[in-house]
Amino acid sequence: MIIGDRLRALREAKRFSQGDIEKKTGLLRCYISRVENGHTVPAIETLEKMARALEIPMYKLFYDGEEPPKLPNLPKRKDSRRSGMGQQGERRAAACSVLPPV
Repeated sequence: MIIGDRLRALREAKRFSQGDIEKKTGLLRCYISRVENGHTVPAIETLEKMARALEIPMYKLFYDGEEPPKLPNLPKRKDSRRSGMGQQGERRAAACSVLPPV
């Protein structure tokens, strides 16, 4: 999917002009045109502005369904209490945190 094509289709479905989106987002109309024509890739913050201007949740920019897509069943972390340093790194960190009296 090309994000510019999707943004244009959503904007036209709402019967908004590029000028309407400009007023709602503060983005220049020429920038909106460049995004829609595939000359510029917008940042996530820009996509958030455009989704708000189009009065849609952000997932609709990437997904056609009525409901948000189901999240994949990702494996859980083995132990969230571990810092990832390993036992030796944890011992060193603990040893460094105890300072002798001055």
